[in-house]
Amino acid sequence: MGGYQDVSVIVAPYDSGHRGVRMGAGPEHLLGGGLRGALRERGLSPSIETVHPEGDPPAEVATAFELDGLVSERVRGALADGRVPLVLSGNCNASVGTISGAGTSSLGIVWFDAHADFNTPETTTSGFTDGMGLAVAVGHCWRRMAGGVPGFFPVPEENVVLAGVRDAQPAEKERLAASEVTVVEANRIDREGLRALAGALDDLKAAVGRVYVHLDLDVLDAEKVGRANEFAPRGGLGTEELLAALGMVSGRFDVAAAGIASYDPTFDADGRVLKTALACVGALVSPSNPAVQGDPRERKPL
Repeated sequence: MGGYQDVSVIVAPYDSGHRGVRMGAGPEHLLGGGLRGALRERGLSPSIETVHPEGDPPAEVATAFELDGLVSERVRGALADGRVPLVLSGNCNASVGTISGAGTSSLGIVWFDAHADFNTPETTTSGFTDGMGLAVAVGHCWRRMAGGVPGFFPVPEENVVLAGVRDAQPAEKERLAASEVTVVEANRIDREGLRALAGALDDLKAAVGRVYVHLDLDVLDAEKVGRANEFAPRGGLGTEELLAALGMVSGRFDVAAAGIASYDPTFDADGRVLKTALACVGALVSPSNPAVQGDPRERKPL
């Protein structure tokens, strides 16, 4: 994260329009579980602001885009003040607000997620807008609603790397195959190590210098680390792999903004996902830390 002076934490504690329930409980649990301290240990003095939609009663789609507008304004303000924005959200579609505030011109996206989030209203079988976040970001759906978010313009598909995915629906797979999004699946990382991701990041670096990093915590291995939410499938990245991957991103790009999403603390009884999430924050705000560089499977034993 080059050129920043400090960090602004923007909190959107909502899941499907409802505050503090299911994954909407995650952002405030992260704050209460040590995120402030993790940032202060790195010499930072984070500002923290929670956004609140005014629409009542909440409606999943309308509230999601209202939150996007609020997040966009806060992200833009943070960057104007020389602070890097870190958005904590219940749902992945808060990313639309984050990229809008960061400015999508010459912006790339590195999206860590067990799911593709590449459905549209025409392909979804669940109706869950959380599964459409990346599709919205590249301009495939909800165009009129996204167009109402201050600063929104679609990010070109070729400027997106989707990493760690292992649970995409058939329609999403077809849509991804027809797109220019670079997909680095979890099973490929398992076979090849993080070299697979490094190649994708190097290609992206040739096109953009700044990125939005999206971290859905269910990218983590549910068995090795823990379940981030009820939707977390088997497999995924271990803690050290994810930290190394984030170090690879921050070592190549100016991280214009970052987002952490989809954490439901009721599935994290032993706190392992929380601990990993806090370490990930450190990997993003401390890009020079040698502990988060490279592929852990290629390190020599001490």
